[in-house]
Amino acid sequence: MSVQVENLEKNMAKLTIELPAEELEKAMQTAYMKERSKISIPGFRKGKVPRMMIEKMYGPEVFFEEAANTLITQSYPQAVDESGIEVVSRPDIDITQIEKGKAFIYTAEVAVKPQVTLGEYKGVTVTRIDTAVTEEELNDEIDKERKSNARTVTVEDRAIEDGDTAVIDFEGFVDGVAFEGGKGENHSLVIGSHSFIDNFEDQLIGKNTGDELEVNVTFPEEYHAPELAGRPAVFKVKINEIKTNELPELDDEFAQDVSEFDTLEEYKEDVKKKLAERKEEEARRTQEDEAVQKVVEGSQMEIPDVMVNTQAESMVDDFANRISQQGLSLEQYVQFSGTSVEQMLEQMKPEALKRIQAGLVLEAVAVKEEIEVTEEDVNAEITRMAEQYGMEPDTMKDWMGESEKENLKKDLAVQKAVKLIMEYVEEKDAE
Repeated sequence: MSVQVENLEKNMAKLTIELPAEELEKAMQTAYMKERSKISIPGFRKGKVPRMMIEKMYGPEVFFEEAANTLITQSYPQAVDESGIEVVSRPDIDITQIEKGKAFIYTAEVAVKPQVTLGEYKGVTVTRIDTAVTEEELNDEIDKERKSNARTVTVEDRAIEDGDTAVIDFEGFVDGVAFEGGKGENHSLVIGSHSFIDNFEDQLIGKNTGDELEVNVTFPEEYHAPELAGRPAVFKVKINEIKTNELPELDDEFAQDVSEFDTLEEYKEDVKKKLAERKEEEARRTQEDEAVQKVVEGSQMEIPDVMVNTQAESMVDDFANRISQQGLSLEQYVQFSGTSVEQMLEQMKPEALKRIQAGLVLEAVAVKEEIEVTEEDVNAEITRMAEQYGMEPDTMKDWMGESEKENLKKDLAVQKAVKLIMEYVEEKDAE
């Protein structure tokens, strides 16, 4: 295998990878062995057709796609290693030569890790943050606990109010015709959650159990289903039930139910203490973000667009994984929210760029300051992670491969770089 590297603009590179004809022949034979059971030719039993006969009838191209996929999968990681460049994006593959009896040649266009010219990273200023807990914040925190312990009751003596849950049957129509996905039965809709399009929920306020009504809405112009985008719709709705949350009384009995304390005052003091700790942690993270952003602004680097795209795609994948744990698929989310995956990617690009810049700057600080990550650091982090996932540290260490351990070392070096920057920050009052 031979690998040639061509440096392109904006930290992009093109790898030209060439494999000998013998490798292509092996891959085509493998493709034949895999696909022969699917090919039928009169006069031969299925799965027994000679490769030469298949190529005579259909051409050797019949095995090219499978062979190319095999060769690229096998050779690309080694090609990257041989190139000596640090790739930070998925490759854009283009096959430039695939012909029986000739070398197999393809190119891979990739983003290369940008070089960073560091600015000043010691003595940057951050905004001073007041972490004192106000009475309003304390009451809000306790109200959250009351709401989480609320009892759901059926309302029979009044109409729907904001915050209620309406249990409804609905069916949507555009120009008098029902559309796909627009029908539901006994759906629990929290009024004010804005989980339905336009002002659907607002039109239910003031209605009573048993009411049947028509709700008029307009789909967003950017709605994911083109046939519905921007169009008015009518939903026929029947209100089956109204539910509301009944909050528990704020007294000693409530404190005993939700905590280890006997009195409401003791419980309040504990909530205040934990809230203060949380505010201090949030303030620390906010100041860290501000300090790192200041260092980014004072540094120079050129970020390839494809690197940002890759990071945004990863963020969408993470979001999809989080909502899947709540029983909601990404497809359902985009349908309910009236957005699209493409719009989500565009919306996430600014944050993706910010994360990339911060990561590169912190890695550069770690290198310049010769920050070391010891084996003890790694073991301590593995122990922490193992406790988080309910595993034994040795089990987690065995589960982690060398690449995972190297990534862990990089993460720990970045964390140490943040701590170093924060040791030198200067606080100032908000303007």
